[in-house]
Amino acid sequence: MRIRTLLTALATVTTVVGGLALAGPAGASPTTASPTAAFADPSKAPGGNFDLSVWQLQEPVGSPGKPTTIPSSRLQGASGFQDDYFHTDKRDGAMTFWAPEKGVTTPNSNYARSELREMNRDGGAADWSLGGSHKLQATLRVVSVTKNVCVGQIHLGSGGSSTKPLVELYYRANGDIVLGTENSPDGGQTLHNVGHVSVGKTWNYTIGVSGGDTIDLTVNGSTTHYDIPSSFFQYKQYFKAGSYNQSSSDSTTNGARVGFYGLTVSHG
Repeated sequence: MRIRTLLTALATVTTVVGGLALAGPAGASPTTASPTAAFADPSKAPGGNFDLSVWQLQEPVGSPGKPTTIPSSRLQGASGFQDDYFHTDKRDGAMTFWAPEKGVTTPNSNYARSELREMNRDGGAADWSLGGSHKLQATLRVVSVTKNVCVGQIHLGSGGSSTKPLVELYYRANGDIVLGTENSPDGGQTLHNVGHVSVGKTWNYTIGVSGGDTIDLTVNGSTTHYDIPSSFFQYKQYFKAGSYNQSSSDSTTNGARVGFYGLTVSHG
């Protein structure tokens, strides 16, 4: 696997599919806040501060193997959906995701999540090919985490039977940021240490695909590239972002809480 590291500014993308307002958290430094940041209104639901027209929400509640899904139509607007698992932080306007260690999971996972899944504006599920340029950009902070939480993904869509992610970006309780790249659609993940940020501090990432065969990751201005194995070429993809907790127990008070101040999906 090829890995190259360099410092770079975030690239300008051709078409923005889902742009979310950026809110600057209290105490954010110029190196971690977007230069176009606009402060969110803490009195509004996330849909009043963020464009949620290209996302649907999955929560850690529902029936076994069937987590509750909230469609985009219910998420949008200042009075849009919010609850204990997905809400606006009243202190700084962050779009906040809470995933306890005990919660309803999907059939293919042992871990609960409060997480957005990329959609198209017509209401259909996003399902894009690897060709072209695709980016998920975020400004966030992990408020609390027991062990490990996934805060961003590129996930396999149609094209085969695999339900694996192509890429998962993890944040560890010790502050390490780790990228997991899947070895094949059958499984197996290679881990790459890509940064370190203390719990509660604001940081940013861009997860992207370019040229049909390369994963591009930027964390706080430092960029690395990873080859996509050819076994993934037949699959289409979609983005996910939020709090996908990576630990489980019988506790409903331990878990991962993540606040997002910016989230943008673009395709070009």
